[in-house]
Amino acid sequence: MTRDIKGKLYDIQGYSVHDGPGIRTTVFLKGCMLHCLWCHSPESISFDYELAWFETRCVGTEKCGLCLDVCPQGAISKAEPEKSATDGSLLTKIKIDRSKCRNCLICTQTCPAQALKPSGYEATVEEVFRKVAKDKIYFGQEGGVTISGGEPMAQFDFTLALAKRCKEEGISVCLDTTGYAPWENFQEILPYIDLFLYDLKHMDPDKCQKLVGVNNELILDNARRIAQNEGNLQIRVPVIPKLNATKENMEKTAAFCRELGNAVTLVQLLPYHSFGSAKYTRLGLPYKLNITPPSDQEMREYLELMQSMGLKAQIH
Repeated sequence: MTRDIKGKLYDIQGYSVHDGPGIRTTVFLKGCMLHCLWCHSPESISFDYELAWFETRCVGTEKCGLCLDVCPQGAISKAEPEKSATDGSLLTKIKIDRSKCRNCLICTQTCPAQALKPSGYEATVEEVFRKVAKDKIYFGQEGGVTISGGEPMAQFDFTLALAKRCKEEGISVCLDTTGYAPWENFQEILPYIDLFLYDLKHMDPDKCQKLVGVNNELILDNARRIAQNEGNLQIRVPVIPKLNATKENMEKTAAFCRELGNAVTLVQLLPYHSFGSAKYTRLGLPYKLNITPPSDQEMREYLELMQSMGLKAQIH
């Protein structure tokens, strides 16, 4: 049964007001074919579960230390003692040798403080639906469920089944996507999606390839086809200084959005931020981007550019 299809998730977030119109509940799926340097959710990239280390939750090996003896690779050891922020006593936390860690996640089963956690979990369509359906009372006329990622189209069977299940109960569905998936999949899911939150990373195919690992030909072609098949698009444009935040790229982005006609309901400009850098630390990954966010003046200039070309636009 389609309701028994399992998906890999890393979060379900209620009262989400930034993932489509109205109040929504967002289902975040794991796995993405793109590798954006500015990604603020590194736990969404891999299809596998990774070990996340929440250092502030660790109660210390003096009180616990259960994880020290269970790692088959010997990747967990004691760190140097430090003063506790609560009472000033010495606290010996752990450290992880990521070169030895194989993400077997055995240690997460022994940590009572949940300082060691897997970066996601598995659930069936029906289990996820029952959880999001509890929020239906808050959705009102505009809200609903947003299926996001990662790239939700990478778990297509699960995403399609969840979208269908929501629509059966009259719940609006948004799909937050990079657009990088076979057209046949978009064509099949299109009747169940009220709005596509559609990312445009860069208009130049070669520069897009360098920035995110894939060129944009399939992405742009799918956007055109969604528009031609009466789908609704909310275009999302990350504004990353030195990478895609140029007048030339923004003009080309605006021109492409105009080409899509009335299918584009809104263009959202998303200024770069580094708030997700702590997540990289939790996963033992390097945060490679070290740039200054765009200024308010820069964002206003790009907003005015979009609006001058007849687009409804906003800074998100």
